[in-house]
Amino acid sequence: MQHLFVLLVAGLTCCNFARAQSEARQPPNVVFIAVDDLNDWTGCLGGRDGVHTPNLDRLAARGVLFTNAHCAAPACNPSRVAIMTGVRPSTSGVYRNAQSWRNAPRLAHAITIPEHFRAGGYTAVGGGKIFHALSWIREGYGKQRNDPDIWDAYFPSKDQPMPDSLWPAAADVTISDNGYVQWNPLASPPGASRGRPPHFFDFAPLAEPERKMADYRVVDWAIGELAKDHAKPFFLAVGLYRPHIPWFAPKKYFDLYPLDDVFLPKIHENDLDDCPKAALRNVRRSWHKWLVENDQWRRAVQGYLASISFADAQVGRLMAALDNSRYAGNTIIVLWSDHGMHIGEKQHWEKFTLWEESTRVPLMIVAPGVTRGDARCAQPVSLVDIYQTLIELCGLPERDDIEGTSLVELLRNPSTHREEPAITTWGRDNHAIRTERWRYIRYSNGEEELYDHHSDPDEFVNLVRSDPEGSDAVIKSLAKWLPKVNAEAAPAE
Repeated sequence: MQHLFVLLVAGLTCCNFARAQSEARQPPNVVFIAVDDLNDWTGCLGGRDGVHTPNLDRLAARGVLFTNAHCAAPACNPSRVAIMTGVRPSTSGVYRNAQSWRNAPRLAHAITIPEHFRAGGYTAVGGGKIFHALSWIREGYGKQRNDPDIWDAYFPSKDQPMPDSLWPAAADVTISDNGYVQWNPLASPPGASRGRPPHFFDFAPLAEPERKMADYRVVDWAIGELAKDHAKPFFLAVGLYRPHIPWFAPKKYFDLYPLDDVFLPKIHENDLDDCPKAALRNVRRSWHKWLVENDQWRRAVQGYLASISFADAQVGRLMAALDNSRYAGNTIIVLWSDHGMHIGEKQHWEKFTLWEESTRVPLMIVAPGVTRGDARCAQPVSLVDIYQTLIELCGLPERDDIEGTSLVELLRNPSTHREEPAITTWGRDNHAIRTERWRYIRYSNGEEELYDHHSDPDEFVNLVRSDPEGSDAVIKSLAKWLPKVNAEAAPAE
């Protein structure tokens, strides 16, 4: 009997070893996580003290955290299109949210990331907001930009890439004729609605169960995908909508940030005085004025922080499911945000600028066998680099029709120097060049800004105005990186 037991144990050990070897030889799976409107307000990026992001911080510590990563465009649609197609906005002509990317001649037949993975033998499934999509708008600006033909499956469906949103019980929600969801603003004190920002700019705790939130349901779906036995390697895209506005999140996340303890971003009263006219076109000073005059700035910050922590909790649920799955040892994790977010800096709210708060984003990559834990890379990188990086990590055929530079060398050695800067484009022929030290902005009318992040990380001093002679040589060295192609804007739909 003892001999039989030894043989049985030996047999099981051999089977497990063979299975481990077989799985090790399989191409790596990919979990591809998008977080909407998340700026550098995470613990691992040191953006603000007191931000509760334990799960994002743990994920960053598992691989390489890029501390100087920037979006290709400071708006949802053009940023996500650049990531998913590997084509810069200046090349494609997709600059704004209202443009349908498949209508751009350069992208009409573009092979997206999930399509390339499918052609390489993968199953590609997605859920939530990967391409631009807003669940609270039916048409127009927020029309779904997901291409249903590029996925094997999608949650909730290929034609509805986001679950319905959850609104506060106190809100009187109606659909207007133009397709916008409207509700009674909860943030506004009585009689203070004049000059108020648009109705979707709101913030309030939810009493409803967390499991009813759209992002929670998307992660539930993704957890189910990780529990399945997959015959082929998979590319699993998981799109989280928070912390995008409106900042409605379960009350327990608001409770993490008592109002009296909520910090306010640092601003200078005359910060915009040295900015050119082109820079001010999208600055929402009226929003900021309303929030300050009605004593709502701190409440808005609280809402954003609560939404960040809610999103962080969903990342934690997803990572726990991956770690408890059979795929834990052979799965690449990529987490990114589509652009940054102003929360009052430069008297501006949301994104839509070429300043640091709009362009800087979290980017973290865990690649088994390639990355080491708790590594940080300060080199400037772009989200458009993700496509090339995944091609190299997963051994997929190279493509000569996409842009960006693979980050694999930086994943192996984060201290490797990279000469190429990060480039962000906002509208035709408006670009920001970001190096380790400098941010140089040039607008289509020739106006410029230059900021030295060694001495001025908050970008308070435009050196083009304060030191024009001293900035001239720096500008010349940076201007060579400006895109040579500035495509005509693709048609809006």
